[in-house]
Amino acid sequence: MIPKYRKQFNQEFSQEKYEQLKERLAQKGGIAPAFRISESPLFLTHEFKNKLLDASNSIIDQIKGLPAETLYKAVPENCRVPNDTLQPHFFTIDFGICRSENGAIEPQLIELQAFPSLYAFQKTFEETFCEVYPFLSEIRNTMPDDEFKDHLKKLIVGDENPENVILLEIFPEKQKTAIDFALTEKLLGIKTVCLTKVKKEGRKLFYEKDGQLVEIKRIYNRVIFDELDRIPDVKAGFDFREDIDVKWITHPNWFFKISKFLLPMLKHEFVPKSYFLHEFPEHENLENFVLKPLFSFAGSGVNLNPTKEITEAITDKENYILQRKVTYEPIFEDSNGEFSKAEIRLLYVWHEDEERPILLENLGRMTKAAMVNVDFNKKDAIWIGSSNAFFGDE
Repeated sequence: MIPKYRKQFNQEFSQEKYEQLKERLAQKGGIAPAFRISESPLFLTHEFKNKLLDASNSIIDQIKGLPAETLYKAVPENCRVPNDTLQPHFFTIDFGICRSENGAIEPQLIELQAFPSLYAFQKTFEETFCEVYPFLSEIRNTMPDDEFKDHLKKLIVGDENPENVILLEIFPEKQKTAIDFALTEKLLGIKTVCLTKVKKEGRKLFYEKDGQLVEIKRIYNRVIFDELDRIPDVKAGFDFREDIDVKWITHPNWFFKISKFLLPMLKHEFVPKSYFLHEFPEHENLENFVLKPLFSFAGSGVNLNPTKEITEAITDKENYILQRKVTYEPIFEDSNGEFSKAEIRLLYVWHEDEERPILLENLGRMTKAAMVNVDFNKKDAIWIGSSNAFFGDE
């Protein structure tokens, strides 16, 4: 989308530089990324960025205008956690990079979450791209590193001693996002703790450090309920639904409240029409829609070609949506002259004393397959996987 930068990157690209990029990421994190790293960043225009921000700001306004009880209905009764908050601490929003009917490149909303993404990793990823390809520095994110760190520190650590703040995950060493945990530890001085290692005494939580119990006062929560339910025989140190003396960053209820549950309520030219499955109107054609479970993660359960037989067999139709299909446009040319499609996730933080969230970083995902999921790509494909977007002038 920015021919000047695409041409220069493709001319400078080599397999050696790609290996260097991955090696530097592994050195900085202390472990290698467990997901595929794309060889290339995304180059997008400021005009496209303005479209992203226009859609995001409209969506934020619409969410802020919804009654609290409407959002709370999204939280399943068996997942409701006490001491809810007025707003989430994180807000992430995914857009497909598509072509409109009039030929313009435009974003189309895919989904949104009030759940933390790879904040620490993406900042490191952007910096590492600039180290390996120095010309990228002229179009990098304008937010200084110190300001980025201060936002995350204020949000996650707050006024507490970092020793009393943990990143909570289930079996963190087995997660594909483990490198982000390691980079978060380095950035903020907090410790990653497995849910099974937490100890509860009364209303207080503790973790063990050097043989001593340390009180947990704030939890940077990375545990996904949906994932937890699929792991057999997990012996958690406490139940999320208990009334405990801890500050959640972000509160688990927001995983459900800002999710695909909201899609049928949102309106904007860059928001595809969506319906709850049990409210799908007869005048619409099922072939034009994608079937998605409300609370799945990382694309699990998505059906690109639902049929009437499939939808009628679903018993809990209120837990599914049908979202109008969008067409990702293959515009990112690789060094072989082939083209990848992509989507972009905007990574916001939402401070408790702020009316609106603040955009910190972005996360790109590139593919040559029907779904933006690396598992669906051919093994020898390039320009696929996790990426980062740079914005500049044409």
